[in-house]
Amino acid sequence: MSGAFAGKRVAVTGAAGGIGQMLCRQFGGDGATILAVDKSPAVRSFVETLKGEGIRARAAEVDIGSADQVAEAFAAFGAVDILVNNAGYSSHPTLAATDPAGWQSDMHGNLGGAYTCAYAVLPGMVDRRWGAIVNVGSVNALHALGDPAYSAAKAGMIAMTKAIAMEYGRYGVRANIVLPGTVRTPLWEQRAAKDPKVLETLQRWYPLGRIVEPAEVARVIVFLASDAASAVTGTVLPVDCGLSAGNIVMSRELTLEDF
Repeated sequence: MSGAFAGKRVAVTGAAGGIGQMLCRQFGGDGATILAVDKSPAVRSFVETLKGEGIRARAAEVDIGSADQVAEAFAAFGAVDILVNNAGYSSHPTLAATDPAGWQSDMHGNLGGAYTCAYAVLPGMVDRRWGAIVNVGSVNALHALGDPAYSAAKAGMIAMTKAIAMEYGRYGVRANIVLPGTVRTPLWEQRAAKDPKVLETLQRWYPLGRIVEPAEVARVIVFLASDAASAVTGTVLPVDCGLSAGNIVMSRELTLEDF
């Protein structure tokens, strides 16, 4: 198969989710062989769908917080050239609702899992003197937007990304992180089913007047993993329809202008 990623082996975590599925299709459609990693059994049927679309893919039903499970899955797949740490979740919306076990769970499923996967692939990347890691963080890493344990984990991913970029750059390994805002994933569609106006309410905070589509996040990640970004490493890149540019709702109220 030809394409920009022909001959590359790409591992995508959280592969059964909205952004994960888009990533697998974009990398796979451009010639890569995909390791689709997810703790949900749905990843297996998704991989069969990918194969039906002509994409070379393998499913790994794995808890990325388990170093043993990750090592076994990656070893069975073979050398990983590109790792996208896309998996993540939040189950504690406020600090008051977060007990120590909940804090550890959210840290484990976000920062801990990303570290475990990076730990598994870095030695091979060093040996081959080439590799790209793209971590998927969140605008929550920069601002207090609720979900404090999740937010702390995503902030930790920024520090981890920069550490990888600094320490492994001499081996030809690049590491970058994207920070999505609200993305139209199945999770948000489920919330919209409960409150049809929730996305309309959120959109007014975004300068572009809308939320992010999964394909928009995936395209930025694919770029960062590609040779087109060969001089880009250690970058923290919001993909958020302008949310992190400033507080547009407050600005409108302060200036009494509708912009």
